[in-house]
Amino acid sequence: MNYFLKVNKTLLSYSLIILIVIPIFGINFLISFLGNILLLLFLIPLLLLLLVFIGFNFYKSKSSTCNNCGAISLGLSDTCMNCGADLKDISIRNQFNKKPSESTIEVKAEEIK
Repeated sequence: MNYFLKVNKTLLSYSLIILIVIPIFGINFLISFLGNILLLLFLIPLLLLLLVFIGFNFYKSKSSTCNNCGAISLGLSDTCMNCGADLKDISIRNQFNKKPSESTIEVKAEEIK
């Protein structure tokens, strides 16, 4: 009998813990606890994907391509590192940096006879 208790000490410990916890907190506590753990297991990867997507869009908005040589530069430099061309006009034409008032088209109404 002593050998049985030594071998199954952890099983006996977990069984006693479960038999004590279930009457005190109830089955509802265990179900909600397991549900929260599963919810975290699903939401953490989604959160990481969202952070990667935001980082990629931030990186994409800060990069510009040179019209002369096609080199991609990151940051706010005024000239291309490869050919020395001016990059200021590229950043002005970039859709992410435009104000909405610069992108709209003014339409005038005319009477048709």
